[in-house]
Amino acid sequence: MPKIFLTGATGYIGGAVLARILEHPLQHLSEITVIVRSAEKASLFNRTFGKKHNLNAVVGSYSDLALLRELAADADVVFACADADDLPAAKAILSGMRDKYSANGTPPVLIHTSGTGVLSDDADGMRASSTIYSDLDIPQLETLPSTQPHRDVDLTLVEADSQGYVKTYIVLPSTIYGFASGPLVENGLQNWRSQQIPRLVNVSLQRGQGGMVGKGKNWWGNVHIDDVAKLYITLFDLLDNPSPPSNFTHGRAGFYFAENGEHTLYSVGEAIAKLLSNMGKGSPAPTTFSASEIRQYFPAGTSLGSNSRCHAERGRQVGWRPSRTTHDMLQSVGAEVEESLSR
Repeated sequence: MPKIFLTGATGYIGGAVLARILEHPLQHLSEITVIVRSAEKASLFNRTFGKKHNLNAVVGSYSDLALLRELAADADVVFACADADDLPAAKAILSGMRDKYSANGTPPVLIHTSGTGVLSDDADGMRASSTIYSDLDIPQLETLPSTQPHRDVDLTLVEADSQGYVKTYIVLPSTIYGFASGPLVENGLQNWRSQQIPRLVNVSLQRGQGGMVGKGKNWWGNVHIDDVAKLYITLFDLLDNPSPPSNFTHGRAGFYFAENGEHTLYSVGEAIAKLLSNMGKGSPAPTTFSASEIRQYFPAGTSLGSNSRCHAERGRQVGWRPSRTTHDMLQSVGAEVEESLSR
């Protein structure tokens, strides 16, 4: 089993992936290094998982480029689960992997976290898009401009793969939902809550009414956090398969969407609005965020009005089997409202 370096260990995605690695039947044969910002959390990681799971937590961040390069150079497999848009950090990790390749002549593996935000448009909630991207249709994906979210980092990884010193696999989750669970959550080490739906819930609670951008006609894919983590491990397990499926590819074709259904943003706003209405807050139909509310609640901008439609065909063809559906996503809104109210 390889040496593993994982970033984002305390995050929603990275923590869920790490939890699965710790549960892997052959995990005891691996060496795992994680990088965390807090010395306190690094100490807790090492006390809790160090000896039992051969894990070493190092204090640092994505701004510590020399450290990223050093840790990547010592790894056979890197799981990059932190900031999908940090190009300097991605380049530092790639530099370390080039060092690894120079040392032993075997290309290491980078499993990188991007997102289907790369597919987003400017619908502003006013229209649905008929364009649905497939991760098997590489020419279609290559029509995406480099100015799209995450795209500059993704293209940098693909170029590195083409040079032969690294094998890159890019995972692109859609709207992730559900509460993460497992040993990291139980020990207070991991963020266990998503972003998009909780953000909508919190804003709706503040304004006293379920809301949406525009008319909420835009569509996004969705996927449960457990199914996302399952995709990473599916790819990881295939690395040592002597006869992998034909669509288990890396580099130019190494894009893996994560979705198991799709929804309109109206449906999410409606689910929130109905719950709040039952509590005596607002009407059961969502209303449009005003321009002033957009500025107030989303000062850095928001993709909640965009379309981001895709089919996760490549992952399914290599063995990924997601189980949670759009119905589960809409049902999860109730727990999100309860959690926000409890805070």
